[in-house]
Parts: sequence; structure tokens; C-alpha cells
Amino acid sequence: MTVPDLIAARPLRTRIESLLRDTVPGRDPEFPYAAQFTPEQIDLLRKMFPAEPARAAVLVPLVERPTGLQVLLTQRASHLKNHPGQISFPGGRIESADAGPWEAALRETREEIGLEPRFVTRAGYLQDHLVISGFRVTPAVGFVQPGFNLHLDETEVENVFEVPLEFVLDVRNHLPRDHSIAGHTVITHEIPYEGRQIWGATASMLITFARLLREMQA
Repeated sequence: MTVPDLIAARPLRTRIESLLRDTVPGRDPEFPYAAQFTPEQIDLLRKMFPAEPARAAVLVPLVERPTGLQVLLTQRASHLKNHPGQISFPGGRIESADAGPWEAALRETREEIGLEPRFVTRAGYLQDHLVISGFRVTPAVGFVQPGFNLHLDETEVENVFEVPLEFVLDVRNHLPRDHSIAGHTVITHEIPYEGRQIWGATASMLITFARLLREMQA
């Protein structure tokens, strides 16, 4: 059954709520691309990640539009040290003053794009993701009520845009891409949309989300 068929069979928000209802933040991450490496290559690749990666959180904002759920994404400013110009979720490092990943994701989202927390309802969490820049990222999924106004911090964010969640979840839009890591070519995936390329950790989180929804239906 394709993702559009699943959406037609059951409201997508209801399925997401059911999938994430009992999830907790900080679940152990899978090692990136592990299935494509030998044990020796994995040992080599592990050296690229710090033993104790910094903790971070992102908000996966699902905006409730009349046409269906939309994923709100940002394009990072081109001058940033980490991941300049890439498509990403709003978020950042978890600070000591944050009660947890959810609060950190909401704070960073408000700072970066001006989305007020009162518009966001928590759905749950995806599995943590390790990224090459040295962070262990907790994706916090939230439903966003329309009526908000955005105010971008241009020192961090160049642009924001929305992508239909149905498009993102459809495996036909997950295009393979060869990527060299530690001298080894691995197959990653990107999601092209209207001239933009969603790839890296952002694509990995979205593709994980799609896989979980498919497995839930199986």
C-alpha cells in the first residue's frame, strides 16, 4: 500500500499521534549507514564522531493546512560554520536552562524563525540522530496551528518554506545519492522539492519518519 493510500485510509494526524504517543526523547540512535559498512569500516567511521556528542534538539513542525499537513523547513544562512545553506529543521543545542529536548526545540524555533510555542502541540519524538558536525540530535515532532507570524533571525536563517507531508513521506521522492564517508562510498537519500534539495540529517529524519509510518501499517 502506498503512502497516499494510507493517508486516504486513515487521517494522517491520527496515525502520527498513535505512532508517537508513548515515545520519549533521547532514545539510542542507530549508527548512520551501518548496514552499508563492514565492522572494520564502522570502527573507522566511529572515530569521526566524538565519544560524547553535544546534545541538540530540532522541531519537526507539521503545519495544519486545509490541504493537509505541511512540513515547515528552514534554509540555513550561507555564512554559518555548520551546514551553511542547507535545508534543516529549526533547532539547536540543548542548554542547561532547558527542561529537556522539547523545550530546547521550542526555544530555538522561536529564536530562529519567531514561531511562538503557543501554536505548537507536542506529538512525540523520533529516534535520536548522530550528525557529522558532532551533535546527537533529538527530533521533536509537533503539530502547528495556523495563524502564526514568522520573524526570521537572518543571522541564522535565510528562508523558510513548506513541503506537503504526503510528498515527503512518499518513497518515490526519496532519491539515492552516492556520498563519500571515510573513503567509503555510501548510499544516502535526498528529497528534491521545487528546486531545493533536502538531504543530510534532515532527509534522514524524514525518511525515518516515513519508514515508521509504513511499518506501523504493516
